[in-house]
Amino acid sequence: MSHATVVPFDTLAFVKKLETAGMPSAQTEALSGVLQKVEESRLQELATKGDIMEMKKDLESAKVKRIKWTAGMFAAQTALIIGAMFAVMKMNQPPAPVYPIPPRPGNAPTGPALNTSALMAVTGHPTRSGPTLNNKKEVPDETSRTQTDESHINN
Repeated sequence: MSHATVVPFDTLAFVKKLETAGMPSAQTEALSGVLQKVEESRLQELATKGDIMEMKKDLESAKVKRIKWTAGMFAAQTALIIGAMFAVMKMNQPPAPVYPIPPRPGNAPTGPALNTSALMAVTGHPTRSGPTLNNKKEVPDETSRTQTDESHINN
């Protein structure tokens, strides 16, 4: 790193040079004052080593913040994508099957709560309770068969 040396503005040498060239002393002193102010303002705008070190720290801090923000956004987007995938997978699953349990023949509903579809499932006919007729033969339900089979075993 090169070090720039700052040479102060020599107003006396400037004024003498202008007077030797034939310029009136009032003008030389006015020009000297203006140039001195310009040089002072330029020197104030130069960065010092402390200014440069402070700028480096600010840049490092901004870099760390940017990396943290990027990592946070990456994690948030990943979580969002995974959540969306699970939601889509859940939406595409068929619903769980629901198997209706028909009422037992002895517990068939009556009156205004009569459910003809349930009665139809048990008896095969929406208005008749009891065993159904299939090809003009009477088919007993499971409970009557079990009782009949047990009665033959006991005899």
